[in-house]
Amino acid sequence: MIKFPKPTVEQFFRSYVISNFTVSPNEDQLLFSSNLNGTMNVWAMNLPDQYPYLFAHQDESSDFLKFDPEGRYVLAGFDRNGDENYQIYAIAPEGGLPQPLVTGDSEEKYFYAHLSEDGERLYYGTSKGNPRFINTHVRHLKTGDDELIQEGEQGATLLTAVSEDEKSFVFSTILANTYTLSFVKTEDGVYDLTPDREQVHVSGGATFVDSTIYFMTNYDSEFSYLAKFDLEEKEFKKVLDFEDESVKTLKYDKQREQFYIVTEKGVKDFFYRYDVKNGTLENIDAPVDVIEKIQVAKSGNVYILGRSAVIPHNIFKYNESGWKQLTANQVLGVSPEDMVDPEVVTYESFDGMEIEALLFRAKPENDNGYTVFWPHGGPQAAERKFYRAMFQCLLNRGYTIFCPNFRGSTGYGSSFVKMVEQDWGEGPRLDNIHAIEWLFDQGISSSEKLFLVGGSYGGYMALLLHGRHPEYFKAVVDIFGVSNLFTFVNSVPEHWKPIMKRWLGDPEEDKERFEKDSPVTYLDGMKKPMLVIQGAKDPRVVKEESDQIVDKLRHAGRDVEYLVLDDEGHGFSKKENEINVYQTMLDFLEKHQKVSQKV
Repeated sequence: MIKFPKPTVEQFFRSYVISNFTVSPNEDQLLFSSNLNGTMNVWAMNLPDQYPYLFAHQDESSDFLKFDPEGRYVLAGFDRNGDENYQIYAIAPEGGLPQPLVTGDSEEKYFYAHLSEDGERLYYGTSKGNPRFINTHVRHLKTGDDELIQEGEQGATLLTAVSEDEKSFVFSTILANTYTLSFVKTEDGVYDLTPDREQVHVSGGATFVDSTIYFMTNYDSEFSYLAKFDLEEKEFKKVLDFEDESVKTLKYDKQREQFYIVTEKGVKDFFYRYDVKNGTLENIDAPVDVIEKIQVAKSGNVYILGRSAVIPHNIFKYNESGWKQLTANQVLGVSPEDMVDPEVVTYESFDGMEIEALLFRAKPENDNGYTVFWPHGGPQAAERKFYRAMFQCLLNRGYTIFCPNFRGSTGYGSSFVKMVEQDWGEGPRLDNIHAIEWLFDQGISSSEKLFLVGGSYGGYMALLLHGRHPEYFKAVVDIFGVSNLFTFVNSVPEHWKPIMKRWLGDPEEDKERFEKDSPVTYLDGMKKPMLVIQGAKDPRVVKEESDQIVDKLRHAGRDVEYLVLDDEGHGFSKKENEINVYQTMLDFLEKHQKVSQKV
C-alpha cells in the first residue's frame, strides 16, 4: 500500500483568505474576495454549481462587494498595495476589469455606506475635503450628480443606516474605539439614539424597521445589547441583552420580521435568531467559531463567512434544512484532524485579575520543545479561535503557541477593554509577563525555549518586552510594531487622530508616560537576536516606525534582520509575500534553535 508523509509546512503556506462576499438578489451567484490566484481579486460561483472562477481582476484588496438590485452592475471598493485608501469601482454584471466610479487622489478614502433599493443612488463617506472627520455624500448614478448630506465633526462620522424612503439617516461619530455616539438625522431634526452621551458606545449596523431604529449599544452596560429608538416618540429602549456576551453583528430579515444576531464572548462567537413580533430568541449552532459577515436573502436563506482555529475562511448557507458549506477552502492535503485546536486556559495576573488565553500545544510526535509567545494586535482586539496559517505553520514545525487576551482585549466587557486606554505599556505588559511566568511554572516553556513574536500592537509589545525583559526570551520577531509613541501618534491616518488622545494620550501632556512606554527608550535591553518585518505601504504603523528601531539597533551593533515588503500594507494580501514572511520567520526561529542546541 502506498504511504504518504505527514503534512509539511509548505502545505500550510497554500491556504487562502476570503475577506468578504455578497450573494446576488436571486441567489444564483456568489461573489467573494480572495487571493486564490496569489493576489486579492473578486471570484464568483454560479450557485448551485459551486465552481469558482475569476469575476473581476484588480490584484488589490477589497473592503466591500454589492450587487445592484436590478442586476446592472456590481460595486466594489479597492485599495492600492495595502494603503487602505479604498475607492469605489463598478464591475459589469458579467465581470471583467473594474472601472472607477467614485474615486479621487490616491491618498483619499471612499467608504461605501448604502445603495438605494432601486440601485440609482449610492451613499458614501469620503475623506475628500474633510480627511479627519469624513463627509457623507449621495451620488445619483444616472446623472452623476453628487450631493453633500452630512459634514463630519468632532470624530470620524460614518453613515450606518438609511430609511426606506431615504429621508432619515443614522450616523455614528467615532470618538474612541470604545466611545461612539450615534444620531438620527430626520426632516424635523437631529436626535441622539441613546439618552446619555457620556461613555457610551454604539456599534455599527443600525436598521430601520418602519418608524423604529434597531441598533447595538453598551449604554449603561458592560456588554453591547440590542436596543431600539422610536422615531415618533423619540424614545430609547433596551430590547434584548445576552448577559456576558456582546452583540457584534445585526442583520434583519424584513420578510419574516426577525433579526439574525452574532454575539462575542471571549474567544468565540454565538449565533441567534430573534423574532421581533413574538420576542422569541433561538440559539443556532454555527459551523464555525468566529463569524465575520452575514447576509440575509429575501428567500430567508442566511449566508455567513467565518472560520475556526482548524477551518480556514469559508462561506456557508443556512435555512430550515440546516447548514450547507458553499466554498471548499481548505489547507492543501490537510484535514482539521491534522491541525491543532487550542485549549482555553486562564491565569492570574499581577493584581489578581483572571486573564483568558489560548494554548496551542504542538502534537507530541512533532514537539520541538520550543514555545512562541504571541501578544495579539489591536490592542482593543483579541486572539480568538480562528484559523491563522502562520500558527499552523509554526505548530507543524513543532512549536507550542501561547496567546493571552491581556487587559484591553475585546470580548470581556467594556471596563476590561478600556483598561488599555492611555496605558499601552504598563498593565498589558505586566499581564504578558505573568502569562510568561505561568508558562514557566506549568513547565510548558523556559527562557531558553521561548520565542517572542507579535504584529501591530503585538509588535509594539514584543519590542517593549524585549527592551524591558530580555531575560525571558531566546529571540524576538516584530511585525510592523510601533517603536516610538511620539512619532506614532502623529503618523496615523487622519481619521484616526480624533481618537488618539483617549486611546493613547497626548505627547506633551503625557510626555513622561510616552517615554516610559516607548520601546525605543529601552534600546540597551534589546540584546537578543531580532527579525523585523514591515510593509512599505502600511498606513497604520508606517515604515519609519520599523526603520528607526532597526537603524538604532544596528548602529549599536545588535543582531537585527529586516524584511521590507514594498507592495504590502498592514498585512500580507499577496500569497508569495505571505510565504516569504512565513519562511523567513521559520528560518529565523530554526537558526536560533540551533544556536541554543550548540551552546
